[in-house]
Amino acid sequence: MSIHTSDCPSWRVADDPTPAPALSKLKIHQIQSEGHLWTQGNPVKEAGMQAVIVMLIAFCAWVLNTGPARAYEEITVVQGGTLTGVVTLHGEVPKPKGYNLVTFPDPFYCGRISNGEGWRLLQPFKVDPQGRFKDVVVMIEDIKKGKEFNHRPHRIQAVDCQFAPYITIIRNKQKIEIVNLDPVLHDVQAYETSKLGARILFNRPLPISRHLRKADLMKGKKVKNRAGKVLTQQVKMGKGRNVFVMQCGFHAYMESWGLAVDNPYFALSSKDGRFTITDIPPGTYKVVAWHPMFRKEYTVTIHPKNTTQLNVQIEAPKGRLYANQALGQTRFGMELLGTSKIVPTLELQKY
Repeated sequence: MSIHTSDCPSWRVADDPTPAPALSKLKIHQIQSEGHLWTQGNPVKEAGMQAVIVMLIAFCAWVLNTGPARAYEEITVVQGGTLTGVVTLHGEVPKPKGYNLVTFPDPFYCGRISNGEGWRLLQPFKVDPQGRFKDVVVMIEDIKKGKEFNHRPHRIQAVDCQFAPYITIIRNKQKIEIVNLDPVLHDVQAYETSKLGARILFNRPLPISRHLRKADLMKGKKVKNRAGKVLTQQVKMGKGRNVFVMQCGFHAYMESWGLAVDNPYFALSSKDGRFTITDIPPGTYKVVAWHPMFRKEYTVTIHPKNTTQLNVQIEAPKGRLYANQALGQTRFGMELLGTSKIVPTLELQKY
């Protein structure tokens, strides 16, 4: 017997006003008649037919209650409130990740940003001397309706062997743009990650501008148009996943993170740690502070036409966070370069 959702009785998902298709009397009679002809005089087959009908009912209930989640609804927000605050890190800023430029392609070009000893550093904790924390996402979860959701993510640039911005916020199934501003080849590898493990989203090379010469940039010349062909890529996250990371297949220190959101109530902390979210429907919500290295939750009540203050304080993690944590005064394989030197002409990085 084949089973179709059109055979299901008129159950519906809670809060879903759309009625499910009803099981017609004719179809009920047809099932009963077929079952009677097939099972007549055979108690075993009668019991089997009853089991099939029970399974049909269970299947229909499962189909109708596991449909797609209701999408966010845009409405006019009346007497909306505001959430604002500052994100700070309490404690010692962790050491950055360290990458030996000798072991990667383009050590001299990419080494224009380095520590002067042949190492490229990557610091996920962007914290100023006052402890104010940049690039932390503050978002409100489980808002089903509210202000217009027209977010468009910033174009991601591969520039001077680093991805910028470090954090990108998108809607699931939204397209992102990535462009190469370097005269060297970059290969973008994107993975969605969660407790379920990593999964490849896409792997694409980034075209180089045919008008860009490495020698000009190495000499410090200003080049107006450094952009190669823009790569457009849809980001389609798997069920239960909303975090992805991008890395360059040639330069491991090029790293960028992304977060998929399902409503417009989010903000990214600025260089002074500040964030603001506006036009929030009054109510009590779960607010999440997210960063690739942590997640912290709060319960916040938003009052009509009022501003609610939420200062997010993150305790600095202790101990060694990465296998490649940077160490001072480390020189590995520099002799492989002979008399050539890696000179940090753009930025002298510090631990």
